[in-house]
Amino acid sequence: MSPIPGSGLAKGLAVTLRTMTKKTVTAQYPDVQPELPPRSRGVIGLFEENCTVCMLCARECPDWCIYIDSHKETVPAAVPGGRERSRNVLDRFAIDFSLCMYCGICIEVCPFDALFWSPEFEYAETDIRDLTHERDKLREWMWTVPAPPALDPGAEEPKEMGAARKTAEKLAAAEADASTQSDAATPQPGAATQPDANTQPGAGGVPPAGGERPADDSGPATGQGGPA
Repeated sequence: MSPIPGSGLAKGLAVTLRTMTKKTVTAQYPDVQPELPPRSRGVIGLFEENCTVCMLCARECPDWCIYIDSHKETVPAAVPGGRERSRNVLDRFAIDFSLCMYCGICIEVCPFDALFWSPEFEYAETDIRDLTHERDKLREWMWTVPAPPALDPGAEEPKEMGAARKTAEKLAAAEADASTQSDAATPQPGAATQPDANTQPGAGGVPPAGGERPADDSGPATGQGGPA
């Protein structure tokens, strides 16, 4: 059956009439900011304290847009006679967002939670070289990372939170013990001080008043001869 002439035009006009009666959905950006989903992929933030320079993010990046430089430092032994250790110190961490394709692989493979997604997307530049964000700028993006969703009431405590809480409790207990020992070692005002045996008069220390040392009863005094 051949289509009726003009049916396509009629359908198009019907769609136009339906949309004319509906409220517009166009967001007047930038005057009106969009409401982004919580897990929007805008820019990547760096939590530098968690980075161990394992290089996993740079190796797994498909675009090779992550640049990391580091050096090694020797850490002294924690206990006498212990063994010195070496650790990596981060010198440079940069991401070239002109090459990044926002796949999120670097964030997924990071085993120490040093990289996070931020919903911020307003970082366009007039110079493409300014799209390479160094670690200081990546650290600033961390302030825009949204907080994680709350856990269910019956959920178990995360291992990271438990470890942090136990560490804080140990530090608080150690500080309390040190304060108690310091208070015990401080002499109280008005407390009597036990004299030293070596400084008691007549005990071989300071001679008594008069300037002469008392003679020993067990023998003749020093400098005196025996009986005539």
